[in-house]
Amino acid sequence: MQDAFSVIYHVRSTPKEIAGRAEAIALEQSVELPRAAVRDPHIAENILARVESIAPLGDDQFEVVIRLARATTGDEPAQWLNMLFGNTSLQEDVLLVDVAMPEEMLAAFIGPRFGVEGLRKLVGAEERPLTCTALKPQGLSSAQLADLCGLFARAGIDLIKDDHGLANQRFSPFAERVARCQVAVEQANAETGRRCCYVPNLIGSPRQIAEQVRLCRELGVRVVMIEPMLVGMALMHELAASDPGMAILAHPAFGGALRIAPALLFGKIFRLFGADAVIYPNYGGRFSYSPQTCKALAENLLHPWGGVKPAFPVPAGGMQVDRVQEMLDFYGKDVILLIGGSLYMAGDALLERSRTFVENVQKGGAR
Repeated sequence: MQDAFSVIYHVRSTPKEIAGRAEAIALEQSVELPRAAVRDPHIAENILARVESIAPLGDDQFEVVIRLARATTGDEPAQWLNMLFGNTSLQEDVLLVDVAMPEEMLAAFIGPRFGVEGLRKLVGAEERPLTCTALKPQGLSSAQLADLCGLFARAGIDLIKDDHGLANQRFSPFAERVARCQVAVEQANAETGRRCCYVPNLIGSPRQIAEQVRLCRELGVRVVMIEPMLVGMALMHELAASDPGMAILAHPAFGGALRIAPALLFGKIFRLFGADAVIYPNYGGRFSYSPQTCKALAENLLHPWGGVKPAFPVPAGGMQVDRVQEMLDFYGKDVILLIGGSLYMAGDALLERSRTFVENVQKGGAR
């Protein structure tokens, strides 16, 4: 098997059973037959997956590396995911941890169209960290959300995104909301000279999302958000491949439903499938990610990886304004800080709190 790639799993097993367990994963992720039933020499040599290594991790946990044939993926994103973790994802003792591919295989994927450099140019921030907030809560009218957009843009927040719960509800229909919010941000930019971007949430069936993309293009939207785990990672890849002229911000909703390590799912797979920036739960907030997981995830988004452009890490989830410097010390300049609730807690002083957020990021990024 010469044209192949490696997939890394963590497997819960006893030392006595791990060799058989690893062999079962290799069979399940390739031919779905007992080895003795594979009688064709070509398939046995070039298609049947191989156990590359088994290493103990302690406490009946093992790292298992499986070698898979590239030919089985068809160089198609959804099938690639199927080969990585299709049937095996149904087995509770296995966690998908990482993947290693040759550069020529990476070239089959789109990767970020804009990436870190392109997003920086889009908002006019060549060096500093970027800022982001979310329009909340559900239940506000399109006009109320547009007012918030204008306020955040006048405060200088770079990316003003829909909350991931905003869809096409009666209280704020997609077409009406996007039109109003886009105008509000454009008007604020005209007043301030900034390049803040409104980021609408694309969600629905593939046909509905195609119509939403068309509308966003017509209205001059420059960045969109999508939840790949809800609408399909292959759909995000197809959106990036269509080169819509809009950067893609990927949201992690439903990302905890599978046993895939966050550093791989959000840090590598989302990037590979076309996300220019990836939101994920930051440590010390509403979620339980550790600093080590967040660091590994951010590094996977940014590290050199063949011809795949780097993507922005977007730590979020209960972030506080008073933690800005801590986050900048942790992540460095190539980061988008997403803060929502901590701003809204300011009440009538929302504009002032938002300006403080922007100023703190600019000052901290200059250190």
